[in-house]
Amino acid sequence: MQTAPLALIQHAIAEAAHGRPPVRLLAVSKTRPATAIAALADQGQAAFGENYVQEAAGKIAALADRGLEWHLIGHLQSNKAELAAQLFDWVQSVDRVKLVAALARYRPAARGPLNVLIQVNIDDEDSKHGCLPHQIEALALAIAAAPQLRLRGLMAIPAPHPEAGRRRAAFAGMRALFDELATRHPAVDTLSMGMSDDFALAIAEGATMVRVGTALFGQRPSP
Repeated sequence: MQTAPLALIQHAIAEAAHGRPPVRLLAVSKTRPATAIAALADQGQAAFGENYVQEAAGKIAALADRGLEWHLIGHLQSNKAELAAQLFDWVQSVDRVKLVAALARYRPAARGPLNVLIQVNIDDEDSKHGCLPHQIEALALAIAAAPQLRLRGLMAIPAPHPEAGRRRAAFAGMRALFDELATRHPAVDTLSMGMSDDFALAIAEGATMVRVGTALFGQRPSP
């Protein structure tokens, strides 16, 4: 019997971690149908990442009885903050104080605090969302001051440099920022970085969560 892709990815993650604390796998399910998510959930995967609030809403409703954990990993527009605060367990893409206030305002008390990661534009790319490193602490303080939110750490999507060394440098830079944040906010525990083609590098530099889509679900069909 052919080994399931999920088991292969889990093994690769464990190998890359070299006995360090377990690294969480987030299955990136954007554009994938609820049936594909359910199939992966049947294999034991519980955490899924979506890029778009509206697209995720239908899947979350369809799979509500599965007890899955939902992460928003795409850019969040302020006018979608209310729905995001209601639907998701985690928002990994907080990059401005305005979002912090909106998420806190709309988080239902019955859901408990919303887990939040600060997205960092580690390579200062014009095309990428995320705050700059010097803006992290102001965001962290705003999140920490909101009881409806729980600051968990940092997230980044480094530039896809073909040279592994340049990607590794970006991951190492994120680890340094994460360690610095943890000295001021000891409860932070999550560094989300690394995707299908570079998660082993990210883990080597300290990622505690990797976001894998294509390697789990296969290539997306062409439009």
